[in-house]
Amino acid sequence: MYKTKQLWTPLSSVFRRVLPTTCSLASFTANSQFPSLSSHRQSSSRVPPRYGLKFSPYSKLPLLRFCSQSAAKLDSTTKRCWNCVAPGSMPFLYCDSCRSIQPVDLSIDYFQIFGLEKKYEIEVDGLEGKYKDWQKKLHPDLVHSKSEKEREYAAEQSARVIDAYGTLRKPLSRAIYILRLEGVDVDEEQTVSDPELLTEIMEIREAVEEAPDSQALNQIQSRMNEKLEETSDSFANAFQRRNFDEAVTCIQKMTYYQRASLCCSCNAIMGSATLRIEEMITTDV
Repeated sequence: MYKTKQLWTPLSSVFRRVLPTTCSLASFTANSQFPSLSSHRQSSSRVPPRYGLKFSPYSKLPLLRFCSQSAAKLDSTTKRCWNCVAPGSMPFLYCDSCRSIQPVDLSIDYFQIFGLEKKYEIEVDGLEGKYKDWQKKLHPDLVHSKSEKEREYAAEQSARVIDAYGTLRKPLSRAIYILRLEGVDVDEEQTVSDPELLTEIMEIREAVEEAPDSQALNQIQSRMNEKLEETSDSFANAFQRRNFDEAVTCIQKMTYYQRASLCCSCNAIMGSATLRIEEMITTDV
């Protein structure tokens, strides 16, 4: 009887045949340490190139699992078009692939809509151009032939862009909005308790009421605009230091200065109109 030949060969024997005698296999235990990268490079360089073998000291790590998790995370954070499923860049209001208007995403703030960093001091001159670009894509009149759903998206997105433009281009509304993004809700109608500010407000009101002509009102308005600009700088300083209490006080001052400036404009217009009416009556007589 012939003895049955052994049909399998231990793996260690295969490695001994393939690897040079300078290489050795170390048994792996729970307390074994991974070799350093430098030692791995030295040992792997001894393998003859004809075999094409690559040994990694980190082969025990689930690399494929890490890659799949990263891909899943990337896919979950990527915004995709509801119509063609194409990925879009932030802010994703409009799909460049199929030209479909996207639903409103409230996680996108007004600064992101205009491609700006979230800070108080911005370049206001660049807002108008970006605003017009958005309206060319989002205006409801441009999608009258599309589905009712997309027309609704267009109306909502266009209204939001208009509100974002109006908010960011004015210092007071921009200051209130950026504080709200920080979780600080500002009550514009809150009663002023600062005695110095109250006294200043009373003096401004008296000056506006007693102004003899439009020239005097224009002077008061210029002074209010200067105070508004100074207080805007103070707000920027306070916001940068994250002193939100001081920032809220600056907003209160800005509110009254802006109202006084508008009051001067209205009174000047009304005064001019009254003079014209009186001149017309006198001429007719």
